[in-house]
Amino acid sequence: MELATTLTSQTVQNAIREIGINPDYWYPVGWANKLQPGHIMPVTIWKQAIAVFRDTDGQLHALDDACAHKGVALHKGQIQGKHLLCPYHGWEFNGAGQCVKIPYLPETHKLPCAQVRSYPVREKYNLIWIFPGDASLATSIPLPEIPEFDDPDCLMVPIPAHFQAHFTICNENTMDVFHGFLHKNLQGWFDPVLTSLKTTESSVHADYRVSYKGVMTKILGLSDRGDEVTTRTVTLHYQYPHYHSSLEGVSSLYLMRSPMGATETKSFALMFLRLNLPKWLVQPFKPLISAYIWRFLFSKFLDQDIEMMESEQRTYSNNPQRRYVEINPAIIALQKVMMRQYEQYRRKTLSSQLSGNQQGESLS
Repeated sequence: MELATTLTSQTVQNAIREIGINPDYWYPVGWANKLQPGHIMPVTIWKQAIAVFRDTDGQLHALDDACAHKGVALHKGQIQGKHLLCPYHGWEFNGAGQCVKIPYLPETHKLPCAQVRSYPVREKYNLIWIFPGDASLATSIPLPEIPEFDDPDCLMVPIPAHFQAHFTICNENTMDVFHGFLHKNLQGWFDPVLTSLKTTESSVHADYRVSYKGVMTKILGLSDRGDEVTTRTVTLHYQYPHYHSSLEGVSSLYLMRSPMGATETKSFALMFLRLNLPKWLVQPFKPLISAYIWRFLFSKFLDQDIEMMESEQRTYSNNPQRRYVEINPAIIALQKVMMRQYEQYRRKTLSSQLSGNQQGESLS
């Protein structure tokens, strides 16, 4: 559906800051190369603590981070072969979450029915992905497509981020190209104009026309002269729950959001650049160039964004009844998609609960 791009004032209720996630999607939880065989990584997806471990064969597994015996955090345990051992009593769990051994239980005794929840887990794009919702849907829900990941002509810059803010605040920041004012001291973009806006039940697509001048034009290869104004199109596509954005002819950014709780969010982003430099110069030094660009450019933009998002969260936490005014229709459209996805999941869950209750009543 095409939406008007006219900037008009709207008063927004803060109900958006109270929603949860739709868990029936894949969410990133960590960098795959940070988890070596025989090690465990504690992660959280929307208030659910999960222990991700890589067994000694290198296979990934994800279990509720609470032992079926005493509820002790399993991520504090250890790996033995393909199994995770609880740190308290040494109860041993396989990748499916089944207790397969209790060290002090005689072999002649039957094991108790002790089970912890397991989660579908995948490894792709150097990211560990978990499906926290209905496991039966995991095979039918695709991961984001990132074709540039295997493109040797692209320079990849991983961008990790950790926010003390609700995920909707973080998502709005990404969609809001009008906040270039914040980055003026970094010679970021200016004079943004929203030129196109389209939406579906689960997505928002926005095009902005933006201008650059100064050092950024040379770094991004927009112009050989820093004193010239260069205008390009920035495209943002939000396909719940993740983002893809691009700067016309220059860069492509895949931003994967990982909501942890009501006031905490992580993101794992991959930026791909086509630098205006000879390939023979770039190829041998890709890791160094990537680290340099992250440290001296992108991290500075991100730090400014984090300060604003966390300030917004603090204001909301101090006064949840406060209303605010929004004039960017792309933000309004984004909020509607996030609300819709959450409500769809809530209705599905409620329907399932009602069905279960009715079956229980008929059996009784």
